[in-house]
Amino acid sequence: MTRDRIRDVLALTLCLLSTPVLAQSQASGPVSATLFENVRIFDGKSAALSAPSHVLVRGNTIARISSTPITSEAGATVIPGSGRVLMPGLIDVHWHAMLVRLTPAALLSGGAGYMNLQAGAEATSTLLRGFTTIRDLGGPVFDLKRAIDEGVLPGPRIFPSGAIITVTSGHGDFRQFSDLPRIIGGALSRVEQLGGSMIADSPDEVRLRAREQLMQGASQIKLTAGGGVASPFSPLDAVTFNEAELRAAVEAAENWGTYVCTHAYTSAAIQRSITAGVRCIEHGHLMDEATARLMAEKGIWLSTQPFVDLSGAAALSPANQARMKQVVSGTERMYALAKKYKIKTAFGTDILFSKALAEKQGGGLVDLTRWYTPSEVLIMATSVNAELLALSGARNPYPGKLGVVEEGALADLLLVDGNPLENIALVADPAKNFKIIMKDGRIYKDAM
Repeated sequence: MTRDRIRDVLALTLCLLSTPVLAQSQASGPVSATLFENVRIFDGKSAALSAPSHVLVRGNTIARISSTPITSEAGATVIPGSGRVLMPGLIDVHWHAMLVRLTPAALLSGGAGYMNLQAGAEATSTLLRGFTTIRDLGGPVFDLKRAIDEGVLPGPRIFPSGAIITVTSGHGDFRQFSDLPRIIGGALSRVEQLGGSMIADSPDEVRLRAREQLMQGASQIKLTAGGGVASPFSPLDAVTFNEAELRAAVEAAENWGTYVCTHAYTSAAIQRSITAGVRCIEHGHLMDEATARLMAEKGIWLSTQPFVDLSGAAALSPANQARMKQVVSGTERMYALAKKYKIKTAFGTDILFSKALAEKQGGGLVDLTRWYTPSEVLIMATSVNAELLALSGARNPYPGKLGVVEEGALADLLLVDGNPLENIALVADPAKNFKIIMKDGRIYKDAM
């Protein structure tokens, strides 16, 4: 097949993937102005809705908010809100865009093209669930991000980490015994070739792998500081990187004006990460009280997930199901400690290898109401999550204010049929309840 023919096939495939959404949106046209009339605003910060208001979006930002009618501009799209709720787009700060729909076996045996097409389809679905921004914490997502940003296909804003950095036998090392011993400087494993994870067993290797991700456009760096549920070999209690290795990643990230987050369930993994300068802990379900107190004292972020059942464990081995059960058993105490010590807590879902579970992404917000009020949950999933994204500093790929409805903020907006502050279950059924989905001033869903 000639290069031109390959290009034409890829272009046609992407067109077919994106057409159903673009047909009912303004996504392919120039960004102009949109006027939302008579809406109640959840601004991402307040526990109460505004009085009836009018919101003018010009270009990709919110230009004006007024309690009195705004005169429509020539050519503007006018949306009669009829008292519906206008709120910021949702943010998921622990997502794996490349790893949602395919099983590990399919990922490792298939080609990069198939993986990217599956991820592209999922990215469109993610956006249509109302998640206008995600922080991607592991996977070869840079090309997908570029395609979305260039308008090739609809999808959320992506804050990419690139490949997960792990150690030999760590969480993210999916090699088999037949692949050992590892030869330093030798051939990369299949998962490394795909850019899913990179194995680093010294400070110099960690520094190299972190810099490679930054070179490709990472907005933050992720390492696995302890064992994980899906790990073939590292148990949950294992502590993987030593302090010098973690410090090498922190130094590389800080030199680029950004930060490191670590996958860590246990107190030992969390405390070592904090000592090394890590600024955000992913998960933390098995931490003890002393560790929670330390996180609060040091101002460390907790990016975690309301794991409350074993619905995602069916495809796991018996040993890994036992690990999942252990994690779920710690969820209640983890959130209690986070609230007791007022730890800066962000929301993510960490859905892997299941299209069906991804379709329930908004259900994670409903699960959070076991510990938080609906307004606290929605504030966490909008303005608080946006604060965590802002830690990427100069590496922020989308300069501007996210997670709020205020003048000057980026126009990522949802028009909700109902009041999610009273009935948060509305966000778990986006197909029915999200009438408008706007990202960057463009309407990607219009069910009005």
